[in-house]
Amino acid sequence: MTHEVVKRVAEGCIWAGQGRLTMADGGYPGTGLLMPHRRTPGEELPGWKHEHNRSHKQVRARVEHVFARMKTWKILRDCRLKGDGVHHAMLGIARLHNLALTG
Repeated sequence: MTHEVVKRVAEGCIWAGQGRLTMADGGYPGTGLLMPHRRTPGEELPGWKHEHNRSHKQVRARVEHVFARMKTWKILRDCRLKGDGVHHAMLGIARLHNLALTG
């Protein structure tokens, strides 16, 4: 992926977050996204950075598992090729989820 593509994707992520802190993997340096810390060659990360990377990895793993689970849902498979069908399906799913949480 070229630097320009990465930059545009990152800008889209920042826009989608609407000013909120947005987590990302290490592929978006300099974008303001929350990313894991990297060590410089010949240097070790301090303990607090290791701890931050560990918690970052745990949160991202949960999100990735949710995405993987959603890809198995028939409603999303059926509408993914219909323009903004996935967007509308996800809005409906989110509303149903919020209703279930509020009882």
